[in-house]
Formats: sequence, structure tokens, C-alpha cells
Amino acid sequence: MTVKRRYLTEREVERLMDCARKHGRYGASRRDHAYRHGLRASEVCDLQWQQIELSEGRLHVHRVKNGISSVHPIRGDEMRALRKLRRDYPRDAHVFVSERGGEAAKMPFPIHPHMLRQACGFKLANDGHDTRALQHYLGHKNIQHTVRYTELAPDRFENFWR
Repeated sequence: MTVKRRYLTEREVERLMDCARKHGRYGASRRDHAYRHGLRASEVCDLQWQQIELSEGRLHVHRVKNGISSVHPIRGDEMRALRKLRRDYPRDAHVFVSERGGEAAKMPFPIHPHMLRQACGFKLANDGHDTRALQHYLGHKNIQHTVRYTELAPDRFENFWR
């Protein structure tokens, strides 16, 4: 029996972001936010400039689905991409506007935006981050929603018995 995967691997995320840099209107910045901050598709679409403190390098994440909101640091490459985006679209209240596409990455299976959020959870769990901290980073009210990333992480046992 084949289990349908609900997340992207790090290599697949990089492939998607490389394609976005080459073909997308925003470069990879939208996908960076979705991936690095574990944003849901609706949270990316609703992201407004007032939530971003470029001078301080902070993103105020407003979670949906009754999730826990938090403040995340923004890395240098994200800061540069966001500053450019702000210069290019100075009047927009929202950071991103709709754009269609996705086939250009030639992924061997259908992908959807939530897979980036799932990929974030698996990557951070596999990197050994504390489950409770990961819960708050992803904005889960219930830790059971976070534990699945540690339970299902495919390479969690790689270093056992070495």
C-alpha cells in the first residue's frame, strides 16, 4: 500500500523555490514566508505590511483556525526580498496579490500550498527543535497537531545505533 505524502522534502522545497525565483512575480519570497514561517495559504494571502517590521526584522504572525499568534524573526534574504517588493508595490496594503501557476517546477505529483506548511513542521522536527516550541511557532493550540511532525518524520531514526 502506498501512502499519499502530505508534505514536501527539503530538496523538493528548494526545487519549488528555485522555480519561483526564475518564473514568479515575487521571486521566492511568498514561498519563503509560507515555508519558513509555517504559514497557511490563507495566512499568506492575508499578510499585510503592517504585520512586518522591516526595521526590526520581525513578522507578526496572525494565525487562523483559532491558532496561537506569535512574532517570528525575518532572515536577511527575506528582508531584502520584502524591501524590494515594498518598493515595487508601495500602495498595496497586502504583501502579496494572487498569482496562478505551479506547473513550471515539474513536480512528479500534485502539490498544494499547505504542503509547504507541512514541510516546515517536518524540517524543524527533524532538525531537533523542541516540540513545544514548534507548537507555538506553527501556532497550534493543541500539541497533538504538532506531535504528528515528530511521529511521522521519515528520518528521525537515522542516527539510532550509530
